[in-house]
Amino acid sequence: MVVSLTVWFWLITGIVLCIMEVTLPTAFVEFVMGLSAIAVGLIALVLPNFGLQIAIWMVLSLLLTFISRRFVPKAGRSLVESATDAKTLTEIAPGKAGRVLYEGCSWQARCHDEDEAIAADEPVLVVSRKGNTLVVMSEHEMRQL
Repeated sequence: MVVSLTVWFWLITGIVLCIMEVTLPTAFVEFVMGLSAIAVGLIALVLPNFGLQIAIWMVLSLLLTFISRRFVPKAGRSLVESATDAKTLTEIAPGKAGRVLYEGCSWQARCHDEDEAIAADEPVLVVSRKGNTLVVMSEHEMRQL
């Protein structure tokens, strides 16, 4: 039995997509697209129309992506929201960034009040996060509120 070029195309594409999921994780999107391509490769043995194969692959990929969403964990609360205690490593000058120790790692941080300075080695509370920068407030100021 001679296997057509389109069958090999779908099988190789499916395998490559599945391997890509291992190296570049996309929450199973590449994996389900790869599985769909492998399934279309098997369907291509009896259905030679390439346009129809593409349509089947797209529909199958979409359906499997929606079905796989059930198995991908939902994003929970941010770590910044749940754990708020930190300690300054450097002084945070008014309107400038400094460094804080938060959950065992050094983070860039700014004071939530642009006019306030926070000394080094002082306990602070993480108020929010903007990108990779934490927004902090001194515990002394927090008590005054």
